Amino acid sequence: MLPSPLLCESGPSKLAFFNSAFSGRSSIGPSSSLEMGLKFSRRALVNCRERLSSKIRGRVRHRITNVYDNRERVLEEELPQMAEAVPSFKTFPGQASPLGVSEVDNGINFAIFSQHATAVTLCLQLPQRGELDGLDGEMVELSLDPHVNKTGDVWHIYIEDLPRSNVLYGYRMDGPNNWVQGHRFDNSVVLIDPHAKLVEGRRYFGDKKHKLSKFLGTYDFDRLPFDWGDDYKFPNIPEKDLVIYEMNVRAFTADESSGLDPEICGTYLGVIEKIPHLLELGINAVELLPVFEFDEFEFQRRPNPRDHMINTWGYSTINFFAPMSRYASAGGGPVNASWEFKEMVKALHGAGIEVILDVVYNHTNEADDKHPYTTSFRGIDNKVYYMVDNRGQLLNFSGCGNTLNCNHPVVMAYILDSLRHWVVEYHVDGFRFDLASVLCRGTDGSPISAPPIIRAIAKDTILSRCKIISEPWDCGGLYLVGSFPNWDRWAEWNGKYRDDIRRFIKGDPGMKGTFATRVAGSADLYKVNKRKPYHSINFVIAHDGFTLYDLVSYNFKHNDANGEGGNDGSNDNLSWNCGFEGETDDANIKALRSRQMKNFHLALMISQGTPMMLMGDEYGHTRYGNNNSYGHDTAINNFQWTQLDARRGGHFRFFSEVIKFRQTHKVCRHENFLNKSDVTWHEDNWDNFDSRFLAFTLHDSTGGDVYLAFNAHDYIVKAQIPSPPPNRHWFRVVDTNLASPDDFVPGGVPGISNTYNIAPFSSILLEAK
Repeated sequence: MLPSPLLCESGPSKLAFFNSAFSGRSSIGPSSSLEMGLKFSRRALVNCRERLSSKIRGRVRHRITNVYDNRERVLEEELPQMAEAVPSFKTFPGQASPLGVSEVDNGINFAIFSQHATAVTLCLQLPQRGELDGLDGEMVELSLDPHVNKTGDVWHIYIEDLPRSNVLYGYRMDGPNNWVQGHRFDNSVVLIDPHAKLVEGRRYFGDKKHKLSKFLGTYDFDRLPFDWGDDYKFPNIPEKDLVIYEMNVRAFTADESSGLDPEICGTYLGVIEKIPHLLELGINAVELLPVFEFDEFEFQRRPNPRDHMINTWGYSTINFFAPMSRYASAGGGPVNASWEFKEMVKALHGAGIEVILDVVYNHTNEADDKHPYTTSFRGIDNKVYYMVDNRGQLLNFSGCGNTLNCNHPVVMAYILDSLRHWVVEYHVDGFRFDLASVLCRGTDGSPISAPPIIRAIAKDTILSRCKIISEPWDCGGLYLVGSFPNWDRWAEWNGKYRDDIRRFIKGDPGMKGTFATRVAGSADLYKVNKRKPYHSINFVIAHDGFTLYDLVSYNFKHNDANGEGGNDGSNDNLSWNCGFEGETDDANIKALRSRQMKNFHLALMISQGTPMMLMGDEYGHTRYGNNNSYGHDTAINNFQWTQLDARRGGHFRFFSEVIKFRQTHKVCRHENFLNKSDVTWHEDNWDNFDSRFLAFTLHDSTGGDVYLAFNAHDYIVKAQIPSPPPNRHWFRVVDTNLASPDDFVPGGVPGISNTYNIAPFSSILLEAK
């Protein structure tokens, strides 16, 4: 297994927060003392700038010093006449670790893994920054000698006096030209270093002038370490107390209705400006859609039905270490993106909000063999990084053309290094793993019961403080809800919770018992070994699928704008339009939809487990029935702040108050699964298939019981209200049938008798006081 670059390069100040985690850290030994043979490719003969360039003719002399015994030798090469000459580099063999770029003494070390490459060339573009669309003629290329610049399967070189910042770099790789064996080498492509900590590309999101911009790694050893502050603390919120808000960094503030300076709209700094909204809503964790570097124009690189779309969700990773550079303010580039990401995390932590990243270790942007988009892994070592069958063809369990080979030892080490980097460097609090069942497949694609990568993440000391959440399915049919390998650490997106809550609230028959099981914490799925209710991530709505408003407004998806003839997106949405498809002026239908949205939200927030809601549902955001809106950089996805303002006193107020009720009432967030003393089910007819009504009381040890009733019938149910605890009275806090502000009264409304008429498709909450 490859050594961890993170452990090698993290200094004492960076590890101040992680002393215990790094207690077993080992040092890295010296590199090989072999001399290096250096050749410049003919492509390197133009436009080298500043102090690294000089005008010469005839021979180029390179004096090479052995770093260990001070021997020198002069390499001479015949070069054609030229106006701009190759810079003179003092180079050494370098060292195999850490992978990526590291600063060593007065120079820069480059190291990259490739087991099957036969030739590796380091490509450098030196200051000033040029246009990335014209790499040929802009780069210095250094060919690495496999007898000198290779240790095991790692290629490396050390260059003395190379600038400490503003250098762009990549690699050309060559190797076996045998697709049947799984190889995809192409030395015409300059590849991104998988371990690049920063990636440079176009500077502005959606900048069509640079639509075909290339991407290269870069580094910055000049900037001082980020100051997290003397009083900085991690929120360290217990999992049972989390309320997760799934959001997209760009879409949160990209719309002009955000009222922000255009230079920070859709950026990390934009998120900071809107922290007051998150606090008012009451959530305490954000789950950010992918923030690793991705190419938003990937659909527009060739003519195809989706070539009008811009990838705004980001589930198409180019590099797993670099923050999305176009989320920097004012087109600031990757260095500023890294800095501003830290500013965002620091500000969120200061507000008591944790940061969970949605990570995509199941596939990359490089697509399939029919239409490959080679930027890195495919050209570096396709056979190692991706799953291939016995004919060398890419396996596709991600639905995106390729599948990362997660349980290969090299890829496993790479994933762990990436996760540690985000924890140590950026202080994130956890990860949600997209299509995590892919990580439960062996190198041949077959499911395995104890996946090494899943265990390693669960047991890793640096990741020990992190929340780790799986999306326990993939596009190959490996559905693991309730059975995801977990080592009592992994939580899961509970897809069965989503489906069953939707069915009951919209009035499907036969769902009462299942609804009770779900709101009680899904013990049928998670009461195993030492698992807890909070290992169930409860959600009704997520980024893919309908928004909450659309769930109650559409029976069918409306995805024509996606360009795939309506063939994309799920057909099984378990939605109900309440009597009319789409927008309507019918007051009764609009009132019913409002009740249903409140019913869903109340059920979610009183359920045992960890609730997650989607950005925009707090004001009723619509995508007009599009349930797969990944490619729209428009109001379809963007948070509409004007609509929030218009609904702040009604819809938003209810959502915020219900969240805060959960946060202040322990009966909604038990550490352990409920027992008979924790809940009373007011039900003696569980087997009634046609019953769509459920009532129960959550008991509080101090007498502050909470009574809940959900009526999914289309008629009024006259409910018998149980007696309150001794010396207490029932107060009505919630009735979703009532208009704001009566739908939620924080102090409660007294005078509740022993019966209550619960309106059709509505719910109530009573509190004993």
